Amino acid sequence: MLFNYKVFNELTVNELYDLLKLRAEIFVVEQDCVYNDLDDFDKEAVHVFYTENGEIVATARLLQPGTRFADFSIGRVVVKKEKRGTGLGKALMNTATEYCIKEWKAEKIKISAQLYLQRFYEELGFEVVTEMYLEDGIPHVGMVHRNSKI
Repeated sequence: MLFNYKVFNELTVNELYDLLKLRAEIFVVEQDCVYNDLDDFDKEAVHVFYTENGEIVATARLLQPGTRFADFSIGRVVVKKEKRGTGLGKALMNTATEYCIKEWKAEKIKISAQLYLQRFYEELGFEVVTEMYLEDGIPHVGMVHRNSKI
């Protein structure tokens, strides 16, 4: 799978629109959660995304320390509903984690994971480091991936 990596200013208008559309489709409509997705962190992020037949079907944003958390972080992870269960989500998270480790020399990567996805992230090497908390009305846990190769 060939993933694209772009900082905010490298995204085309259509790519930005499609990223935001996909996130709204999942986080706002599917999960029935009203929240402000446009939080200014996109401007600081590296956006990783996968396109199929000209459509963005998976995306995540990667942030450096001091942006959202004290550590490197991966967030806004989303896979189009029709593409779930295909391995695309795992490939997306693996490529996002590898990018943080290889490009930024990240020793620790933090995520705020929806509780129902805890096992999915554990299978990718993340471990729970917080109690359950509500974020935008949805149960989450803080998780960390530690790079043992550095």
